[in-house]
Amino acid sequence: MLKVEGLKKMYGRMAALDGLCMCVNAGALYGFVGPNGAGKTTTIKILTGLLLPDSGSVIVDGIDAVKEPGKVTEKIGYVPDFFGVYDNLKVWEYMELFSACGGLYGLNARKRSWDLLEQVGLGEKSDYYVDGLSRGMKQRLCLARALIHNPPILVMDEPTSGLDPGTRYEFKEILKELREQGKTVVISSHILSELSEVCTDIGIVEQGKMVLEGSINDILNQINVRSPLLITVCRNKEQALNLLRSHLYVETITIRQNDIMVGFTGEQEDEAVLLKQLVEAGVMVCGFVRERGSLESVFMQIINHEEGMVLISEN
Repeated sequence: MLKVEGLKKMYGRMAALDGLCMCVNAGALYGFVGPNGAGKTTTIKILTGLLLPDSGSVIVDGIDAVKEPGKVTEKIGYVPDFFGVYDNLKVWEYMELFSACGGLYGLNARKRSWDLLEQVGLGEKSDYYVDGLSRGMKQRLCLARALIHNPPILVMDEPTSGLDPGTRYEFKEILKELREQGKTVVISSHILSELSEVCTDIGIVEQGKMVLEGSINDILNQINVRSPLLITVCRNKEQALNLLRSHLYVETITIRQNDIMVGFTGEQEDEAVLLKQLVEAGVMVCGFVRERGSLESVFMQIINHEEGMVLISEN
């Protein structure tokens, strides 16, 4: 488990983090997102023991990362947004070098290195020079390196940035496999559609504060409730509009040819009642559905400070 409370960090007069709180449960695949300058990189550096906060607490798998930053490296594997590889080494040499850094030598190091290379799909590339690998292969190699000491928590900064769609898909499958193995994974990324596909939990940070955090399913379900109703009318549109204008739960109405977009604040039972009222009023309804929300729409509402945003906080 990873728990952050009241994290603050100043760079001169600028507050990079302003009381950030964050909770990542054991076994979660946690998506950490926010606009540029929101404080993501600063948070990751503090989580991984590379930077000390001005105040606040960070507990990483039972270790106080502020008081004992050196011990955090035993609990966390870090995949930065830059490769940091040694181009003059072969893949197996690179892995054995970091095995030694993690206290593994000889046959134990070779077995661990080989198992990880197989897991990330680089088993057949073990004799290649690192500088001959593609960007996607280098990113896999960095992932294997981060796992060499078998940490319970993996922190990744933009792991799929710059990768082609096929490689991104393979990387997502590796992440799912790691979660099945019991790893806790924190991913900082701006590719929101991918996060919604693989993550179990999400945290959105802005101006150094956590503005939304919780189970991704719960968040999307709440957003879907607030998404507009899409009503397709084949006949008697004016009657439908008259009924909608006077309805208690209708906040906005937008017309697109035969479609009527309705900002509806009622629950599912209220939707059923509205549909019944339309039919009884002689309106021929051809379609009646609540539009699905998305992680992108949540993110845009938050960073644009749009009204009506649903915020969830789970501790």
